[in-house]
Amino acid sequence: MLENFPFYVGLVVVIVLLILLAKRLQVAYPVLLVIGGLAISFIPGLPVLHIDPHLIFVIFLPPLLYEAAWSISWKELWRWRRIIGSFAFVVVFLTALSVALVANYYIPGFSLAMGFLLGGIVSPPDAVSAGAIMRFVKVPMRMASILEGESLLNDASSLIIFRFALIAVATGQFIWYQAALSFSWMVVGGIGVGLLVGWIFMKVHRFLHSDANTDIVLTIVTPYVMYTAAEVAHSSGVLAVVAGGLFLANNSHLFLSSTSRLRGFNFWENLTFVLNGLVFMFIGLDLPEIVNGLGSVSLSAAIGYGLLISAVLIVGRILAAYGAVIVTLIMRNFITVADARSPGLKAPLVIGWTGMRGVVSLAAALSIPADFPQRDLILFITFVVILCTLVVQGLTLPFIIRNMRLPDPDAVAPEEEVEALLRKQLADYALHHLEHKYGELLQSDPTLQQMAVKWTNSSAVSDGAMMTAAGKEAYRDILHHQRSWLRAKNRHEKLLNEELIRKYLRYLDLEEEKLEFV
Repeated sequence: MLENFPFYVGLVVVIVLLILLAKRLQVAYPVLLVIGGLAISFIPGLPVLHIDPHLIFVIFLPPLLYEAAWSISWKELWRWRRIIGSFAFVVVFLTALSVALVANYYIPGFSLAMGFLLGGIVSPPDAVSAGAIMRFVKVPMRMASILEGESLLNDASSLIIFRFALIAVATGQFIWYQAALSFSWMVVGGIGVGLLVGWIFMKVHRFLHSDANTDIVLTIVTPYVMYTAAEVAHSSGVLAVVAGGLFLANNSHLFLSSTSRLRGFNFWENLTFVLNGLVFMFIGLDLPEIVNGLGSVSLSAAIGYGLLISAVLIVGRILAAYGAVIVTLIMRNFITVADARSPGLKAPLVIGWTGMRGVVSLAAALSIPADFPQRDLILFITFVVILCTLVVQGLTLPFIIRNMRLPDPDAVAPEEEVEALLRKQLADYALHHLEHKYGELLQSDPTLQQMAVKWTNSSAVSDGAMMTAAGKEAYRDILHHQRSWLRAKNRHEKLLNEELIRKYLRYLDLEEEKLEFV
């Protein structure tokens, strides 16, 4: 391990350089990382990398899911819950079924159960790849919310299918009612464990009166406890982390200080940056070991099987996207849907084309026992699917999005106008609270008078000049009420972009942080 340390340090440097290059080229950085890892794997004399699947499942997956749960909008997740649920569960199952049927028919030695195993492995699209693209190519808010929400749940559903198929192949039998009970417990138990652990950690934060450093340490521990506790209870660790993360994210103002929120945001942004970079580089670096394990299957035949399964996944997801539109248009006659208008033909195509596969698929394939039939071929097909979807879809998706020029049905006004109105309303609310609760102090405190002037001129935040102790206390109270007003506004206005709300919540945290230095 020690003699390979320079190699790993150099690997981190290469990851950073490739990500910078990806930003310059405006392509999803997972694409370049996988290709870069693939190129490095052919350099003679370098250490052969062996990826332990438990390393990814236990060390990498929980924090990545946890950070994603903190980043997503609960309001948007609930608004689009039906389509997100259908893509995360129904579409994943139908995708696994399609792969099973094709693999059983075209790949020698593949039973239907083994095909389901492969389908469970390759069915979940990777969230990181689509998210990396949407950072520099603008898409409508609802589309981003659907893709983010789906990515939180599809890993859980695919891994559940994978587990059941693994048991069916190993035992040669499948008892449907036992599988149904196990599936129900994995979903309900996973969510329950996540919420329970999240509630306990929230109480721990408040009971310990922790500072920013200990808060960040506790947030690192939290997803691992959620994941491990759920797995020990034979439920879904993925759903536990997602449910617990959503619960804590929506209650962060109750147990985290402004300092903890600001420092935690920066810490988790950097941590997920490093983790994502490593796992996608590992995918490319693992190719030599995967190819060496093919055995009697020729390389050309294995590549052909991989391309066939990739085509099934790409076509199947596009058909599923248009199928979801048709179902919505039918169901709007019977139930209240999130939006009864037709999305047209462009939006489903874009959603269908965001089916890049990633690290969860590779980790699932690697976790198959060594003596399992067709293990090496399954692993190679998984690698080809990841590489094919990342390169083909990942490189073309920005071009498709730009040329589609998708309209945003939720846009009620230009972003600049919406932000200016929100800033004015927030300043008016602060001024009203200051005048009615701290009227006497306002007459004698010059700093509060300066703030009142700024708020009168519709500036939502202050410059933070020197303040008296009483003025600081009053300003903290105003900031607290401004946060409450922003959260209430976000809950009540369905079409308000939550990113804008979060932007001003961070502004308010910065304002409170500045009070320590004035």
